[in-house]
Amino acid sequence: DGPAGYLQPSSNHLCHFSAELIENMDKKATWDRFYSETSSSTTAFKNFEWFFSFDAVRHLIMPRLESRPQPDASLHVLDIGCGTSDLGPCIYRRSSLPVRVTCADISPIAVQLMKDHVLAKPVQPGNPSSELEFTEMDCMQLKKHFTSSSIDLIIDKGTTDALLRSKEGKGKAELVLQQCLKVLKSSGVLLQFSDEDPDARLLWLETAVREQKVASAANVGVQEVGVLRGVSYYCYQVTADPVS
Repeated sequence: DGPAGYLQPSSNHLCHFSAELIENMDKKATWDRFYSETSSSTTAFKNFEWFFSFDAVRHLIMPRLESRPQPDASLHVLDIGCGTSDLGPCIYRRSSLPVRVTCADISPIAVQLMKDHVLAKPVQPGNPSSELEFTEMDCMQLKKHFTSSSIDLIIDKGTTDALLRSKEGKGKAELVLQQCLKVLKSSGVLLQFSDEDPDARLLWLETAVREQKVASAANVGVQEVGVLRGVSYYCYQVTADPVS
């Protein structure tokens, strides 16, 4: 267990095709292959965590769900590029207030692995009204699945990093950000967990947000997650105000 990153040599799953993986992390076929190979290498299911597990960022996520003006109203949480991470199920399990957690990934293999896993080992919700779902979804097309201003919290743990570091992914990363801003409520927030230095990521976010036509203003901030296995991780926060 513990944090695993796609650029860390300690990740044994990636040793035999890491160069190809990194160049093609924007492609569905890459992830289908990745999850097929990682799942076939072991008989027992094991969540694969990019960067770190939920506990490393619990303090950055849960307060946003626990302090709400209407405690009985369910908040919609979207985990984009969820893979086989336990992050979504952990939010569902730990939130004492009602949440609807949608775990979305472009790979149907990853989605089916998670569906099978929670069917075999059901996750008990922290609130009886909470919901947990796993959905195959292209996060460049969020508006096909959600209405405008409908999501309270979007979590991106390494998904934007994967796109930005792939050979042809920069434009796709910008499109994902645009889609996130479209479906995010004005009171909502996008959290990007990344190992990219703030000097680079903040500049990219500020520039990309400024070029979006879906928001008249957006606040971009950063908090340090900490150093894990010698790598510094950050939480980038984007809140958008709708065009008046």
